[in-house]
Amino acid sequence: MEIFNYGFMQRAFIVGLLLAAVIPCIGMVIVCKRLSMIGDALSHTSLAGVAAGLILGMNPVAAAAIACVIASLGIELIRRKMPRYSEISIAVIMSAGVGLAGVLSGFVKNAANFNSFLFGSIVAISDSELYLVVGVSAVALAMFLLMYKELFYISLDEQSARLAGVPVGRVNFLFTILIAVTVSVAARTVGALIVSSMMVVPVACAMQFGTNYRQTVLLAVMFNVLFMMAGLFAAYYLGLKPGGAIVLTGVAFLILIFAGKKLLRIRG
Repeated sequence: MEIFNYGFMQRAFIVGLLLAAVIPCIGMVIVCKRLSMIGDALSHTSLAGVAAGLILGMNPVAAAAIACVIASLGIELIRRKMPRYSEISIAVIMSAGVGLAGVLSGFVKNAANFNSFLFGSIVAISDSELYLVVGVSAVALAMFLLMYKELFYISLDEQSARLAGVPVGRVNFLFTILIAVTVSVAARTVGALIVSSMMVVPVACAMQFGTNYRQTVLLAVMFNVLFMMAGLFAAYYLGLKPGGAIVLTGVAFLILIFAGKKLLRIRG
């Protein structure tokens, strides 16, 4: 277990496990609301924030967080204006984010800093970034647990939640901010192009076994922790990119689940 003799791998595992516990909680609500691609839209928009931060000389993670918050509020605004076609809001914001990131990236002097946000650099996490992830993860988990019942209601049916007395607008606003901050931090560690996969793939795996909402959330967290650890081990011993290894581990596991269930049906 020489992998744990190195400080950078110890930090990678701490950050990875924290994000693995937080991201599926958010992903569960997103999947149930039929907004699975919102992570993609925000992660692409975070790149525009990163580019702007590097150009202006400010912290790129903070700039990414600001961009994600603005983008998430934009998604929520468009979704309210067009409730029957809510997925359009994601496409519009993603297009704007990609376009803006493409334009601003041309003005970034150090392309290596910008490129590090594409696929992340979880093994190059500094102590300050570790503390940032710990803080954001603690706040995110606390908010999820405090709003658990409300998020459960609005993830299934916002109209019924409103009739039940749930402050849908306020909960959606807080949850939107929570998504934005989590995505912006995760983009620095696992990569902007990979965050959305970590939101959806573990939830998809958990849905194959979970019989209720709470059980599915717990299974999604367990799966994501498993994928994170397996991906980091594979990255270290096989010389792979950590972010890509983590996501491919999850996708491979999901394929195995589908194949296993099909074989069971055939034999049955």
